Amino acid sequence: MNGLHRAMSFGGILPQQSIDYVVDHFKPLSLKANENFQSHGVVAHEVGFVLEGVLRNFSYSKNGDDVTKYFIRQNQFAVDLESYYSLKPSETILQAVVDAQLLVIKRQVWDRLNEEVPKLYILTKSLTEATLLNKIKDNDFLNFGTAKEKYLEFVNRYPELVKTVPQQYIASYLKITPQSLSRIRKELAKNNI
Repeated sequence: MNGLHRAMSFGGILPQQSIDYVVDHFKPLSLKANENFQSHGVVAHEVGFVLEGVLRNFSYSKNGDDVTKYFIRQNQFAVDLESYYSLKPSETILQAVVDAQLLVIKRQVWDRLNEEVPKLYILTKSLTEATLLNKIKDNDFLNFGTAKEKYLEFVNRYPELVKTVPQQYIASYLKITPQSLSRIRKELAKNNI
């Protein structure tokens, strides 16, 4: 659980004893590839922390295409924040891309811990803000450049995802077709890039 302990140590807000107490309330969850952590149309009542594997946040376009919004990697929290805070059904799906191991805490337990543990609310807000800022920064490169440039930037930023995430999900994230991505990869391999 070192990753979760480190995440809960963010900003030095909580003392170690409080961190240990909070972490003890998380429960392990195993997901197989393509199994949902959060389903569309269901209110998010759990927060997960990825120990191993990769999850993706996706939804369906009006014409039924699967659109990957972002990936949730090892040592990151997994939750549909909009659904969690608004108590409205989720518009997106959080799904394991590969077999994944998570630690999960239910909303009612987290709410109780917020009452019991001084400054846990401040840590929650700080983690949420940092996560949102990182998502904005992570996705910023998608708005500029050619498909090849976007893919190269993706490879540079997320070399571990290139090895584990199926090509169709990477293509969806980059907003290109799997065929285009396949051509780009072949061209790069031919040029030893």
